[in-house]
Amino acid sequence: MNPLRGILLKLASVSVFIVMASLIKATAAHVPPGQAVFFRSFFAIPVIFVWLALRHELRGSIRVQDPLGHVWRGIVGTTAMGLGFAGLGLLPLPEVTAIGYAAPILTVVFAAMFLGEQVRAFRLAAVALGMAGVLIVLSPRLTAVADPAAGSREALGAMVVLMGATCAALAQVFVRKLVATERTSAIVFWFSVTASALSLLTLPFGWVVPTAREAALLVAAGLCGGVGQILLTSSYRHADASVVAPFEYASILLAIGIGYAVFGEVPTLVMLAGASLVILAGVLIIWRERQLGLERARQRGSMTPQG
Repeated sequence: MNPLRGILLKLASVSVFIVMASLIKATAAHVPPGQAVFFRSFFAIPVIFVWLALRHELRGSIRVQDPLGHVWRGIVGTTAMGLGFAGLGLLPLPEVTAIGYAAPILTVVFAAMFLGEQVRAFRLAAVALGMAGVLIVLSPRLTAVADPAAGSREALGAMVVLMGATCAALAQVFVRKLVATERTSAIVFWFSVTASALSLLTLPFGWVVPTAREAALLVAAGLCGGVGQILLTSSYRHADASVVAPFEYASILLAIGIGYAVFGEVPTLVMLAGASLVILAGVLIIWRERQLGLERARQRGSMTPQG
């Protein structure tokens, strides 16, 4: 274990994923979300393939024991990705990032509903705090009246991104079930394959011939997606999840910086206030998970026979 290396890898993955989102956003005015999903997924496959080959893990690491589980995870995860990409064309990058933070909060709720995980008062309070923060971020978009045309477009964007975050949370529930029988490398690899195949179903809904610039940006987004996934997976090899997970929230700083420098987007105080509450709730949930993990470890230690 090397916590510092794990944290640095996590920060690198966060940075790469925000760059990926920025590349998708730069093409969103012309390229449909389904087509963007294809490029993001298909061009991540060679990166993951090469990484597994270099680690001499290719032969056994993509074998699966629960094919149907991978299919369901692929359907829900691809839907989440498509909705998120659609939102990037309708809302500023920092807002899409902030609303996306609803996913880990909702995962707690769905894990209790579908996996039978216990959720006590502390985590329920953190979930409520997080959802209050999401509502604060959403509120200006859902009540925009100054410009009806812009308001309706932004309201649609807010709801699309929130639905994407909900699907992302459901996808995490599927992943939690898959990790009981599947390797992480198999989950990552087959999701990219499934998403590439599913995105082709959107062909009849208006794919376009991208310009050379757009094609380059989309291919780069796919490569970034593969690299980001590798960095993310590697970060958890070097440190506990409770150590590296809070650094996910560094993405809001990167999103604000790129949004302002590249797209001329200025974050509002309401968005920043709401995002702060969501981040606080996420950190509280992670902290609570760590405390429960330590408590379970102590209980196991106390039950170990003493020689």
